[in-house]
This record gives sequence, structure tokens and C-alpha cells, in this order.
Amino acid sequence: MNLYLFKSQRLGFRTWTFEDVEKLNEINCDPKVMEHFPTIKTIIQTKDFITKMQKQFSEKGFCYFAIDKLEDGKFIGFIGISEQSIEPDMPSFIDIGWRLNSNEWNNGYATEGAKKCLDFAFNNLNILKINAIAPIVNVKSEHVMIKIGMSKVRNFIHPKLIENDRLKMCVLYEIIK
Repeated sequence: MNLYLFKSQRLGFRTWTFEDVEKLNEINCDPKVMEHFPTIKTIIQTKDFITKMQKQFSEKGFCYFAIDKLEDGKFIGFIGISEQSIEPDMPSFIDIGWRLNSNEWNNGYATEGAKKCLDFAFNNLNILKINAIAPIVNVKSEHVMIKIGMSKVRNFIHPKLIENDRLKMCVLYEIIK
């Protein structure tokens, strides 16, 4: 049985198991990783996230996938696509996102993995448009959006972050097949 749904040059993309909870929770508790989020995630939120991703994969055939480095099988976070809905005047959309262990940053994994997920979404799932959102202070994520060929659509105030002066202003990017 193949562990991975698909692979990029250095990464394996797979569904989630509950063995991933502790490893993802470590990432979710890293202040560097969570700098552009309102709070550190709890273990319960991490479990709920994994359950949501398992359900979404079962129903839709995609999710934010668990990511392992192929060279050693080490879990390093997630990269993938997920259905999102955030504001009344923005209909639900397919979002591409990533969250990686800070020890693995600056190795090109987010860009490599996001490009592979776009390929999977466009060519295997026949998804026609994918968006990405980040607070404007998250310049590293915006840089990845640009590197994977996305175009900026607009800045907007994120309704779920309206009380957070540092994070509420966000960017919306898109890429069309």
C-alpha cells in the first residue's frame, strides 16, 4: 500500500491519522509558526482540525494534506487545499494553505508543495480557481503566493479578525486554471 496520495520532488502528501495530533500540536504551539494567527491552537483544536480534514478528504477528495519529507519520512506540517467561507460578500472558495514546522522554513517546501497541490487540484480534481488569504503582515506567505503564480485580487478586512488590529487587514490572491 502506498502511503502517499501523491508526491513532489521532496515531499509526500497523505491523509491524516490521529498519530499526527501530537506532531501537529507541536507546530501549532510554536509562537514563530503562529505569529500571524490570533492565538496558539489547543490540543482540542488540533484534534478538531484533523477530524475536519479527514471528513473533508472523505467527502471532497482534498484537504490540507499531512506532509512528510520523503528523505526520512519526517512529518513537517501541512500543505493543501480546503473549502473556506469567511465573509458574506465572498462566496465559499477553495483556499490553498500551508503550515510548516519552523525548523523546516527557508528550504522551499511551502512553494514546492503548493505548486504540487495546484497541479493536483487543476489536473486531478478539475478545480478551476483557487484562492489564498493571509494577513498583510505575513509577507512570507504572500511571497509564496506570488512564487506559485497567484495574482493579487484585493486587500480586505477579515471579518473573523476584525478585533485584531495587527491581523485584520488581509490580502486575497487567486490563480485560475
